[in-house]
Order: sequence, then structure tokens, then C-alpha cells
Amino acid sequence: MKKFNFVKSIAISVLFGVATTAMAKDPIVIQVNNTMKPGGSEEAAITAFSEYLQKHAPGDFKTIPFLSGQLGGENAVLELLNIGQTQISLTASNWRTQYAPEYDPISIPFLFPSNESIAAYMETDSGKRLEEIAKNKGGIIHLGVQNRAARHMTANKRIDSPDDLSGFKLRLPGVPVWVDVWEAIGAQPVIVPAPEIYLAMSTGQVDGHENSLASPYNRKLEEVQSHLIMTSHVYSPWHWVASRDWWNTLSSEDQNIIKDAVNVAKKVGSETEATKDKFYLIELQKKGMQVVYPDRSLFKAKAQHAIAKAMQNLAPGVAEDIKKVIQ
Repeated sequence: MKKFNFVKSIAISVLFGVATTAMAKDPIVIQVNNTMKPGGSEEAAITAFSEYLQKHAPGDFKTIPFLSGQLGGENAVLELLNIGQTQISLTASNWRTQYAPEYDPISIPFLFPSNESIAAYMETDSGKRLEEIAKNKGGIIHLGVQNRAARHMTANKRIDSPDDLSGFKLRLPGVPVWVDVWEAIGAQPVIVPAPEIYLAMSTGQVDGHENSLASPYNRKLEEVQSHLIMTSHVYSPWHWVASRDWWNTLSSEDQNIIKDAVNVAKKVGSETEATKDKFYLIELQKKGMQVVYPDRSLFKAKAQHAIAKAMQNLAPGVAEDIKKVIQ
């Protein structure tokens, strides 16, 4: 009788082990995409995202970061998200302009005064409509906004007001609304590819450029530029977005913990970005660049006609929602 019980208990244990193994599920794989190189606030945020999931749901998720555009540029990754071939991206503005340009005022220079105002806009009716259209047309779920440093100017002279921009050749990327705004302010926009910025400055093709402080620091522009003009003219945040098709395969429990992980990642990424931006400013000053804090309102006033022109392309209600978050 004892032998029978012993054999029976072994059999039950074996069956239980098989059942347990059968019930064990493979971890949910989450590719997280970004176009920036390692070492920045983007990698810090993605690392924080992964660590949160490992801590709070050990073994349930496997995060695979794809930095430096390993799966392609912004548009290529958006297409992969659309068809469910990748899971999450820390992406820039392309998704807004591609799917719902009529609800995207964020790229208009001198309109939003801070990252916080943009995050607030995304919570308005217009922001929610933007998310809805992107979900339906692009197959993506918007999970939140992560801060990026403001864009400023560098120059080969001191600039205090729009009057100082007369005849000033300003390097710009080929963003139509940016060209319109800076032309209205008084600059002469020159479209130059990003890798050629240093050469364009050293040869006099352009007199300055605009970007976040990481640009002059990493490109060693102190060698060809003398001033930092702190215009804070564009805040262009990162957005955490997920593939709708993939998202819909997840349980509500898994969705919630991913949302929690994104919230932690956004905070870490934003704080890291702010720390790095302060570092760049200090180091560029050490390298001899002079810092000018012009009256931003003077630039905005001069650009008002171009801003109003851009606003005409926006959907009804957007202007009112902007006013709610910038007052």
C-alpha cells in the first residue's frame, strides 16, 4: 500500500510538472525603436522602461532596444508599427504630420512656450482627436510625451532682436513652416543637410543655425560660431507610441503595466535630457561661446503673420485648445 502511494505521488508530481510547463508562457517581446545613438536621454528612458518591467513583472516581458535607426528612419518604423511588425517606438513628429497634420500645431516655431504646454495640448480635445486619427489611419497607440531640449540659435555675431537678423543666412532643415517663420522674422533661410553644417559655417555659406544645444556641442561649432542665442523657438518632444495591432493582443493587465513602465521611462528620459542640456550650455561657455537671452516675444511678434498662416491649415477648435494651454 505504501509502495502504491509512493508511485502514485510520483506520477502526480510528474503530471503536475508537465501541466505547469504547459501553462508557462513565453515572455512578451517588446522591440523599442529610436533613431538616436546610444548615450542620450533616449537610451536612458528605454533602459528605465526595461528595468521597470523586469522588476515588476519578472519573466513576463523581454525588451529589445533598437537605437540609431536600426530598423529604419521614423517613417519606416511607423510603417512597421502599422502592420504590427514592431511593438513600440520613441518617435518624433512624423506621426503627427503624416496622419493628422490638421491637429498638429506643435512644430510651429514660437507657438508653444514649454514641453509642459505641449503635453497639456495632447490632453485637450484636439490632442485626443490627433491620437484617434493616428490610431485609425496609422495603427498606433499614443502612450505619452517625453521632453526634449528646446531649440535655439547659434550665430557668428550677437543677436538681441529680429533687427539683427537682416541679411543673416540661417541654416534650416527643409521644414516649410520653419522657413516661412524665419523669413518673416528677417533671416535668409538656407537649406543645408545636417552633415554639412560645420562646413557651411566655416566657408561662410551660412551665418548660423538652429537646433538643441547638443548640436553645437557634438559638432564642435564653437570653432566656427561665437554666440548661442537662446530663442527657445521650438519644443519638439518624443512620443511613446505602440502598434495598435500588437497592443490589442495584450491583456488589460499587461497593457497597464506597460503604461506604468512608460510613465517611469518618460520621467527618467525628461530628467536626463534636462541634465544634459545644462551640461552642454556650461561646456559651450567654457569653450568660449557667448550666451545671449533675447526677448522671445519680439521674435514671436515679427513672426506672427507666418504663424497665423500656418494656423489657417489647422482644424476648427485647435486654436482655442492652444490658448487653453499657453495662457
